[in-house]
Amino acid sequence: METPEREGGRGEMHGHPPNVWTVANVVTVVRLLLIPFFFSVLLSDRPHADTLAFALFAAAASTDWLDGMIARRTGTVTPLGKVIDPLVDRLLLASGVIGLYLIGRVSVWLVAVLVARDTYLLWGAYRLERHGERMPVTYLGKATTAVLLAGFSLLILAWPEIEIFGAQRLLGEPVVYVGVALSLSSALHYTVLARRLVAKASRDRTGTTSKGGTA
Repeated sequence: METPEREGGRGEMHGHPPNVWTVANVVTVVRLLLIPFFFSVLLSDRPHADTLAFALFAAAASTDWLDGMIARRTGTVTPLGKVIDPLVDRLLLASGVIGLYLIGRVSVWLVAVLVARDTYLLWGAYRLERHGERMPVTYLGKATTAVLLAGFSLLILAWPEIEIFGAQRLLGEPVVYVGVALSLSSALHYTVLARRLVAKASRDRTGTTSKGGTA
């Protein structure tokens, strides 16, 4: 039986590119395709639009962990998956907060904060790539995404209502505010991690240059 050690991997041996259509990547692409459907339903005037939009958004959000788990357990983690999975998360969050703003359930400042935060992180990830580094996924980042997705889901469904300081409010509101606090904290955490990675990369390059110069 052929093994990667003996044969060098069938794809490498014959010069074939790696298969990007893994089960995990297909799940990620399905999540991506759900986003425009969700957005159009949320903004529509059709009966039960909130319920249908919630179902589409929740389906995309709840499978956030599924593609990563499949990729790890089947050993099919691909460079493409590492790129598109967090990108789909960002697009899902952006579509959620912008859609909720357009139907009047969140304030514009919240849209500005979250979009600015994600733009900043994407810019940071691009800068890291130029240094040959990739930003690691942290538990704080995962918690931020999970809380925001949960809060947006509740606001899309417009249920349940709770009493806050004597006024009836949607439960999704305080959940989203917690997510915003986590979002800013995770952005700061990622900034610290990025600075450390850049400093390490610079030290590694300096060390390599020094060794090469003395050889």
